[in-house]
Amino acid sequence: MEDRREDMELLEKIAEGSRAAFDRFYEKYAPMVYHIALRIVGNEVEAEDVSHDVFLEILQKPHQFDPKRGSVQAFLAVKTKSRSLDRLRKKRDLLVSRLEEAALKEKGAEFYFLRQLEQLVILDALAHLPEEQRQAIIHFYFHGETQREIAAAMNKPLGSVKSLIRYGLRNLRKQKELFHWMEAGRGEEQHEA
Repeated sequence: MEDRREDMELLEKIAEGSRAAFDRFYEKYAPMVYHIALRIVGNEVEAEDVSHDVFLEILQKPHQFDPKRGSVQAFLAVKTKSRSLDRLRKKRDLLVSRLEEAALKEKGAEFYFLRQLEQLVILDALAHLPEEQRQAIIHFYFHGETQREIAAAMNKPLGSVKSLIRYGLRNLRKQKELFHWMEAGRGEEQHEA
């Protein structure tokens, strides 16, 4: 209860323009925010950017927090997850834009474009997986890490990482829209061959 009271006082002082209150709030919650962002975006620089965005928003709009809806920790966790997913979507949109541009310039780039678009659909589907499954799949398929490296990074036994990847892939396949889209794409490839 004392912690909650301190958070409310800090947010009130931040709203009044207190730099010291903001510094204390940042010191208290920056590690948590950074950790959540890093688990979602999987990149230290991106996680730092997300953390910066979250705390800048706190500095500019400290009254967004509603104590009736939960704790400051929960508020920050939701905000960080949202900003992290927004960042992944922006990267996806930028990649789509670049791919479209490349497709216009290069002969035969349509196949490459479709392959990249399929990856983007998978990235979107990843957002719906449980966090540990998502992280394991991102490390394995997008960062090219071995299962042993992932186990070390996630501080999990190797068998658990293998299960996370297996169940994560199974959950991706269960997402009906993604599955039908990929099946249609495979059919077209076979037809062209």
